[in-house]
Amino acid sequence: MANHLRFVGRTVMVQNGNVEAAYSVLNRILAQDGVADAVRRSRYYEKPTRARRRRAFEACRRVYCAEMARRIAFLARSARQDPWPGC
Repeated sequence: MANHLRFVGRTVMVQNGNVEAAYSVLNRILAQDGVADAVRRSRYYEKPTRARRRRAFEACRRVYCAEMARRIAFLARSARQDPWPGC
């Protein structure tokens, strides 16, 4: 079980008895995976229409964020040709 990739990726080791730092690292990992949001969402019943709207919004947000990241990477690349040579 310890060799399973998802288990190892979510394992946090406490170093020098610093539990607070390990707890903050674990919270960051779980927030990135969306575990805390899923638990908070499943606490109460969600109507099917609201669930569809939420999933559609999340899909649109993923597409928008991916497109913005692509555009920013395009503009921030270092080896660009000069668009107006000779000016």
